[in-house]
Amino acid sequence: MPALDGWLELYHRVARANGGEPDAGRRLYSWARRAGFTDVTTTAGTWCFATPEERAWWSGLWADRTTASDYADLAVSCGHATAGELAAIAEAWREWGGREDAWFMVPHGEVLCRVP
Repeated sequence: MPALDGWLELYHRVARANGGEPDAGRRLYSWARRAGFTDVTTTAGTWCFATPEERAWWSGLWADRTTASDYADLAVSCGHATAGELAAIAEAWREWGGREDAWFMVPHGEVLCRVP
């Protein structure tokens, strides 16, 4: 959905403006190595939201977060989006959650660093 493509781009901008890195998982191993760790175990996990109940929860969470959270406040106060744009994204989340063929997967990079 185009509105959710816009959400992802907005999410990245807002997270970075707040000092975060929304794509940190893919960087964990290199960060661990640069920090001097030599004994690093890497793994990955995922979340998947595909059932009607999972989609309802995930889409509702993001619809609410998009309009009523610190994330929403930062998006508006820093000029990344208007309240109207956030409302449209929230509505897109709700629409997505009601689609039978919708699913959402979140990959997680994981590292375990051991000190010799």
